[in-house]
Amino acid sequence: MKGRHDGVTRRFLVTLLCNAGVVSSLSAQAGSVLALTPGSARAAGMGGAGAAIVGDAGAIFANPAALATVHHLAVETSYESYPSGSRLSTGAVALRVSRFTWGAGAATLGPSYTSADLLGVSTLVFRTGIVALGATAKYARETIGGARVDAWAGDAGLAIAVFDLMALGVSVQNLGGDFGPAAGDAHLPRRTRAGFTLNYVDPQGSYRLLTTVEGQWPAQGRGSAFVILGIEGGVVARGMGVLGRVGYVGHSGVTSASPFTAGASVELGRLHLDYAYRADDALGARHRMGLRWMP
Repeated sequence: MKGRHDGVTRRFLVTLLCNAGVVSSLSAQAGSVLALTPGSARAAGMGGAGAAIVGDAGAIFANPAALATVHHLAVETSYESYPSGSRLSTGAVALRVSRFTWGAGAATLGPSYTSADLLGVSTLVFRTGIVALGATAKYARETIGGARVDAWAGDAGLAIAVFDLMALGVSVQNLGGDFGPAAGDAHLPRRTRAGFTLNYVDPQGSYRLLTTVEGQWPAQGRGSAFVILGIEGGVVARGMGVLGRVGYVGHSGVTSASPFTAGASVELGRLHLDYAYRADDALGARHRMGLRWMP
């Protein structure tokens, strides 16, 4: 009995220390976490692929040009909590007027909104034919070494969307983003992304089947290139239905998160209720809830 009690105690202490270490790491690198986190629960359910997931407001965090296919207006939010008490929240809105689409978004990570690390973005996209170009201005605020620091950066993106059948997306994220000497010359992590999304059936019909593949190339010294694979399918009749998702992430570095992700959506006309799941040895099961509205 004593040996069993000691074993339980050791496992509890190891888990506690592991959680503390991971959360401390998140806090120390919050700008990096927010700058690269999936912008929506839908994207998170497909491994975080987003460079070629067009038409969602949350695409602003992956590829600004992906907002070009928003029909009129798109609004999106997502939420995820960690055992430490920290919370990850994202929100985005996109508005299309003729050939231009404007978007804005924000993401926060921390125990409270007043003390949380912050990422704010604003995007302008121009579309001609099937080709769209977008640029994002980005502001990040975080705490590094006890100092509150901030930085400005930008994203640039290209999207080629062929009706609702397929899309190609390329983006370069975090151009600039130097936090300065007070942060030990830390900066937002540069990353290049290229993805391709294909609908195998008409997405306006009753059946849905979509796949996406994305390559990501971190800046030198921040890991090797890796691939993300995602699939989404389901049935929607008269605007009502259910979709399921799975994803695979080919990690470029050591991580406690599972390479597999899963998710689902309940389709309620123009309202979409999203969910994403990912196992994590350090943080435990990670659940992300999201909402998309496209009036």
